[in-house]
Amino acid sequence: MGSRTWNTMRRLLHILLTIVQTALALLVGYLLLLTGAAWRQKRTTPARKSAPSHRFAILVPAHNEEKLLPQLLQNLQKLVYPTALFDVHVVADNCTDETAVLAQTHGAHVHERFHDTLRGKGYALQWLLDRLQTASTKYDAYVILDADSVVSANFLQVMDARLANGERVIQAYYAVQNPGQSGSISLRYAALAVLHFLRPQGRMALGGSAGLKGNGMVFAAEVMNGRSWTASLTEDIEFHMNLILAGERVTFAPDAIVWAEMPETLADSHTQNVRWEQGRLEMIRHYVPTLLKQAFQRRSFVLFDAAVEQLIPPFSILAGSSLLAWLAAVVVPGNRPQRRRSLGLSSAILLGQVVYLFAGLKLAEAPTAVYKALLGVPNFIIWKIGLYLQVALGKGAQGWVRTERNEN
Repeated sequence: MGSRTWNTMRRLLHILLTIVQTALALLVGYLLLLTGAAWRQKRTTPARKSAPSHRFAILVPAHNEEKLLPQLLQNLQKLVYPTALFDVHVVADNCTDETAVLAQTHGAHVHERFHDTLRGKGYALQWLLDRLQTASTKYDAYVILDADSVVSANFLQVMDARLANGERVIQAYYAVQNPGQSGSISLRYAALAVLHFLRPQGRMALGGSAGLKGNGMVFAAEVMNGRSWTASLTEDIEFHMNLILAGERVTFAPDAIVWAEMPETLADSHTQNVRWEQGRLEMIRHYVPTLLKQAFQRRSFVLFDAAVEQLIPPFSILAGSSLLAWLAAVVVPGNRPQRRRSLGLSSAILLGQVVYLFAGLKLAEAPTAVYKALLGVPNFIIWKIGLYLQVALGKGAQGWVRTERNEN
């Protein structure tokens, strides 16, 4: 290989590395912006000076949830909120177990639904909403909870206060239950601490929209009128896109918490993660161009931020890409100033992600077990990159599949 050809290849490698580093730096810089803003945002909801007044319908879609549903229904009986002001509605969707019987035993309003083809959470929720919106009992707001969850005792108190303050769509902090049960669950806790706590907090400080996380969502009744809950793989994200395009904004209630069970091993969470990543790629294709176009036309930070949120890859993918960029900065030949600048930028990108992650854990008050589990991050990153490549290549495509439940 001649010296001219080698120099050309070296320049191309440096240009490619610079492009990758610039993209990573912009993404990490945006996350650090959210991190700084999150620290300034209030973490409690001011209590109402008047008595609670909003009547809630708590909606629980359940498919063969006889194991975990009783835990949620018992938990809801302990809410610090007038019992006359909320009802629990369970839609037993295509169940073949005792879900409906157990729901009725625990005092919930039970709605049994069977359909051969329209199966899944989105269809079940829309069917239940249609029934409730035409019923004689009228509600001020709807709460959506997954059957494998429990909530903080103040959940409805916080939501009542926020609705009274004029908020119309509210997302609770969706956290992980029993993070010390396994290393995989602890790592999921860490991932959701930044995704479900730090980033929504930062967006509230900057005037953005917190987004919908699929669990612990509250909607004022008038918001749901005339809108349909979708049955896509990530129905919560799609519903959020339609809301913000229509001028709505989702706010975040960090002191109202919903804890959900997570798969105990990476293998058990495979189908769930494939579904999420498939859905996220669909949302990027279908909504990001529209969001960016509307953001510039309306000069809307809410829409711009929502587009950026979809473009930010999962933390494990971002961290893995940053590590590869750092290694490339070490091995790609060049003169000393070039290599020094390249290595310095890559190191700063990695350091920024460390700050972002630990800030999220601190804000979410993560237990010690989560910090210890960070030793397993390399294995998690390798697993996640493999899964992401599988989804990107169109392998393992699937529709809605119920996530496996833990045995104990």
